[in-house]
Amino acid sequence: MSDIKLTYFSVKALAEAIRMLLKYGGVDFADIRIERFGTEWPEVKPNMPFGQLPILEENGKVAHQSVALTRYVAKKVKLIGNDDWENLEIDAIVDTINDFRAKIASYYYEKNEIVKEALKEPLFQQAIPYYLEKFEQIAKQNNGHFALNRLTWADFYFVGMHEYLNSMVDTNLYENYPNLNKVVENVFSIPPVKIWVEARPVTVA
Repeated sequence: MSDIKLTYFSVKALAEAIRMLLKYGGVDFADIRIERFGTEWPEVKPNMPFGQLPILEENGKVAHQSVALTRYVAKKVKLIGNDDWENLEIDAIVDTINDFRAKIASYYYEKNEIVKEALKEPLFQQAIPYYLEKFEQIAKQNNGHFALNRLTWADFYFVGMHEYLNSMVDTNLYENYPNLNKVVENVFSIPPVKIWVEARPVTVA
């Protein structure tokens, strides 16, 4: 039995970067997937920290928050910076990627159709192009990476999230951004990650 258990819904979204990092580092873990719709999640939710997933369990301890978990695993597999400033650079771009996700998610999950329609044009005409152009420049400057001109957990965070973001806007956000595609290729071409991607459960997001 693995000492590490990662519990999340049966999708990629906020946990896929963690899964890929664990596979990258050859860390054995139990990939526990909860069905969000139906009876399973309502039964499990009250026992979760703050009623949310993902959670990571290790040696009897439980931790939550997807970015914190991703950073923790990145330290295990040595995909962090060499000093505090380098770690700041990685953290800053990860937080920015998360800002981008939040803007898309606020539109996607909005249930009031009038509010959602009002959010649509600013998101698609302003926010999305703005962020993607900035990300493209950063990836170009770093030779197909998001920080430090080398592979870091920032790349995994972006790649783990990219299919989720595409699914929320129902399009390929990165089609016209060659350097962002290079980030994806650089991660997916890593042998243990490639094996994981080919074998993982098939989900849309």
